[in-house]
Amino acid sequence: MRARERSSGLGARVAVEPRRFYDGGRLAHDGGPGEPPDPGSDMRIVLERHSEEGVETFALERRLAYLDRHVGEILVPADPGFRTDLTSVPALFTWLVPKTGAHLPAALLHDALVAGRGDPTSYVSTAGVDIDRVTADRIFRDAMADTGTGVVRRWIVWTAVTVATVFVGRAVPWSPAKHWSYRVAAALTIATILYLGYSSTSDLLDQAWIGAVEVPWMGDRPFWVELVGGFSGAVVLPLALSLLWGRLRMAGAIAGVMLAVLLHVTVGLAVIAAAYLALERLARRSPVAAWTLAAVVVGGSLVTFGALSLG
Repeated sequence: MRARERSSGLGARVAVEPRRFYDGGRLAHDGGPGEPPDPGSDMRIVLERHSEEGVETFALERRLAYLDRHVGEILVPADPGFRTDLTSVPALFTWLVPKTGAHLPAALLHDALVAGRGDPTSYVSTAGVDIDRVTADRIFRDAMADTGTGVVRRWIVWTAVTVATVFVGRAVPWSPAKHWSYRVAAALTIATILYLGYSSTSDLLDQAWIGAVEVPWMGDRPFWVELVGGFSGAVVLPLALSLLWGRLRMAGAIAGVMLAVLLHVTVGLAVIAAAYLALERLARRSPVAAWTLAAVVVGGSLVTFGALSLG
């Protein structure tokens, strides 16, 4: 039996029911006996850390059990070899969605339902349901609600996994034509927002950057007026572009607004992260060069500070 995408799934409100998560027992492992799930016991997240070639992953020592509203009981993982990186979020955005927190049980559940590129899924549906990736994303969002994850965070996280499903997802309940229409809509949205963000920044700084166009919602106005105009454009235009996403328009709207509003923050964080990684590599490969660079920076800062302060 295959789970299907529901037309009412995107806008439906979910009553928080934390007891939908419970102890899933233990898989038989290394000759030891397994344990069955126990709906009367609280879930127990017991992780074993693994590190392979500098990549940190975790094995679940006990299974998680989740009673979904539509597909019934789900047990994860299905085999002892399952590995997870906890909440799969880029390092640049852990300030917004941390690796652990109230959403962790739902993240572990989702990891097992969708797996990674080239890796098999690792779940057991006791009702015999074959869970496609779109349904897995919806389960993820509902499960986050059940764990008490905030409304804003769970919709942001659902949007992130939905965009991943659009671009790299397998086992989706869409025809190839529908799937490609979502990909084109997402790509067009991202490209348009990046280009308009580039042009808006050029306008805000009163520069004539190569390829930039004048944006009418900013124009030649006082700085703070252009700033407000740029923010309004970062909200209105993504909402308009989200109409191209069809039934996934909620994901399109959230993704577009987040990209537009956080574009400059993300670029800034990326520059800082790149500088940090470069310094770490330099310090590891040539400590003398790293100390020399530090001395030059400190010395230059002292000279500049003194010259500007003392006139």
